[in-house]
Amino acid sequence: MRTFISIKLPPKILMNIKEIQDSLPDFYGKKTEIKNLHLTLKFLGETSLELLEKVKLKLESIDFLKFEAKLGEIGFFDKGNKGIIWISLSNCEDLQKEIDLKLKGFFPEEKRFMAHLTIARVKKLKDKKLFLEKLKKIKFSKLFFIVEKFYFMESKLKKEGPDYFVLQEYNLK
Repeated sequence: MRTFISIKLPPKILMNIKEIQDSLPDFYGKKTEIKNLHLTLKFLGETSLELLEKVKLKLESIDFLKFEAKLGEIGFFDKGNKGIIWISLSNCEDLQKEIDLKLKGFFPEEKRFMAHLTIARVKKLKDKKLFLEKLKKIKFSKLFFIVEKFYFMESKLKKEGPDYFVLQEYNLK
């Protein structure tokens, strides 16, 4: 099964992100459904049932305190005339490093972790320069929330988009 480890966002933050999505400049593509917004701390990919149980045990041994995360700036991962619109999320790096440490030997360490929320996938732009100028003008208040849990998730890819299922949740102290 296809798995990853993530942080879910509180409803208030999700509603704020929806407002940001509604203010995006025009593009051909798809906005991330609100129910699917999350921060991926580590993508594991295809995971066997045997490895799944080992991962659950390793994640249970994580001893980490609750912390405050903050939404930062909006940006664009540019891939020619397409790409990903994202919002940065700060203060999640230490939890990600702890997860990497616990899963060492099972999965490669993240080389360039950048905490971000994918809020839209752009398939085509009419005017890239104008799009990027409008994107830079989007302003929103810096939103904070307390991260109290992280999740071991399964992703099932379907034609109309992914479905995510919680395999296990882990409380922070």
